[in-house]
Amino acid sequence: MAVGLAITSESGQNNGKITLYVVLSCMMAAMGGVIFGYDIGITGGVTSMEPFLKKFFHKVYLKMKLADDKVSNYCVFDSQLLTSFTSSLYVAGLVTSFFASYITKAFGRKPSIVVGGAAFLAGTGLGGAAFNVYMLIVGRLLLGVGVGFANQAVPLYLSEMALPRLRGAINNGFQLSIGIGALSANLINYGTEKIEGGWGWRMSLAMAAVPASVLTLGALFLPETPNSVIQRSHDKQKAKLMLQRIRGMEDVQAELDDLIKASSPSKTNNKQSLKLILKGRYRPQLVMALAIPFFQQVTGINVIAFYAPLLFRTIGLGESASLLSAVMTGVVGTGSTFISMFVVDKLGRRTLFMIGGIQMFVSQCIVGGIMALHLKDHGGLSKGSGIFFFFGGWVVVMTTFVYYFLPETKSVPLEQMEKVWQEHWFWKRIVGEVSDRQHKGEI
Repeated sequence: MAVGLAITSESGQNNGKITLYVVLSCMMAAMGGVIFGYDIGITGGVTSMEPFLKKFFHKVYLKMKLADDKVSNYCVFDSQLLTSFTSSLYVAGLVTSFFASYITKAFGRKPSIVVGGAAFLAGTGLGGAAFNVYMLIVGRLLLGVGVGFANQAVPLYLSEMALPRLRGAINNGFQLSIGIGALSANLINYGTEKIEGGWGWRMSLAMAAVPASVLTLGALFLPETPNSVIQRSHDKQKAKLMLQRIRGMEDVQAELDDLIKASSPSKTNNKQSLKLILKGRYRPQLVMALAIPFFQQVTGINVIAFYAPLLFRTIGLGESASLLSAVMTGVVGTGSTFISMFVVDKLGRRTLFMIGGIQMFVSQCIVGGIMALHLKDHGGLSKGSGIFFFFGGWVVVMTTFVYYFLPETKSVPLEQMEKVWQEHWFWKRIVGEVSDRQHKGEI
């Protein structure tokens, strides 16, 4: 869901230091990823806790307690109200993202981060103090607003603050922070489930206030990015001073000139931008910008991350065992993200894409096969195996798409990406040989 337009330096200058100023700014901003991951991971665990279900979703609780061999475990959690609670975050995030992009561009990255952090805090407060299901849903909606703003502004902020040579690693760091947030949520759920008195779920929901507070208070002191200053106010002197501060050096003129040059296309209005991006020379980038996020959604990973404890409960695990299994899933996910950060520049982006696709397909088939053979009908998930095969089919489509249509971009400077498309067996038919004169004419 994280999208945005980053103005980047074309020359890929490697000058500059990794200053403490930048490190602290990026750490505070990365809290947006932590709380997003936390909100994803916390819900599945909370909705598998019996005290939570007994208080807010009593019908689900009764079905779970009274279920026998004639009732499918899948049907136990079949509740429109429960689904409304879990899905409200995504609905609010989707709606918010439409205008969060405009606010981030028009008013800057910092205000969007502040708004997102404030929404996170408000949603956390309502959720932790809820005494009816409507407070829970409103709290989730506010969390969704926070997700819409934070996922729009935070990756953009991190990318623009980072040194050009470290931009990829910093962006991977945002994904890692999401994994850390989800793993933290799983660990907290596992601990709070053991609290006597049935109020552990309140602590699980309320603990989101920790990263939300760091994000909100930290954002008040975050500097605006030089890119945003140039894009909004055209104050070159202010942008230069900011660059000198975050790069830790006086000579930043080359990077400043690149940012000024790169900001020119972003000043076109929406109609002109749409016409520009629909041109043949930008067709590969447009397809990838749409296809890759789409495939990420239909691999089923979001279902695993969001509903892991519930999935484990539906196959017969107890409350504590299902939460522990979710912790193990979170450890593997976070560990894999951490490893990929170190090998992506050695193995390449496309290679990791292929390896991940093969692993996901094998995993989906194994789980689907186990469910089909050993957890038949009312003893487990009668239709659950088909869901895993469905996601496995999409993984095959994704991996095939990557193999045939996604070129390797390892060690390719940003300004040479056009050449990559022109040399690709398929995209060269779309892009063609575009001269520098034609390129200037389109811009």
